[in-house]
Amino acid sequence: MVESTPSPAESATAPQPRSRVGRKFLTYGALAVLIVGAAGGLGYLRWQQWSLESSGSAAQSSFAAASEAAVAILSYQPDTVEQDLTEAESKLTGAFRDSYRSLTKDVVIPGARDKGVSAEASVPAAASVSATPNRAVVLVFVNQTLIVGDDPPTASTSSVRVTMDHVDGKWLVSGFDPV
Repeated sequence: MVESTPSPAESATAPQPRSRVGRKFLTYGALAVLIVGAAGGLGYLRWQQWSLESSGSAAQSSFAAASEAAVAILSYQPDTVEQDLTEAESKLTGAFRDSYRSLTKDVVIPGARDKGVSAEASVPAAASVSATPNRAVVLVFVNQTLIVGDDPPTASTSSVRVTMDHVDGKWLVSGFDPV
């Protein structure tokens, strides 16, 4: 029997068995990837849970603030109209606050004083449309009774889409759009 020794070219192309060190490295590397992936997945799920909890909390607190603000914005008496509407202004923010201030100073306050106009609003129902920790939209159903001078009261109902922004720990109205 003749033994042949492989030539250097044959030994270079022949497959080499993997070393134990290489297999351990591959096993531990795969394990590390699995652990990091699992930790990332758990972190993502926890973030989702926190986000949902925050949204639920935002929906509840913005819901109450929107209802309260709607009543304040739409209610006033002729003797205290300026004080009533200035107080309501503290529940507003941004461009809406500026336009509300302009409307009340130029139209509502003079009209309420001159004609003895009073308005009383209530919110019998409201629903959260969307909510994040910083912004919420609430649909508010408003009943309003308006009295002009000695005329009989006039009742009206309306629906308003109230956009709320969370500013300095408070929910403030940034949009008030009739639907």
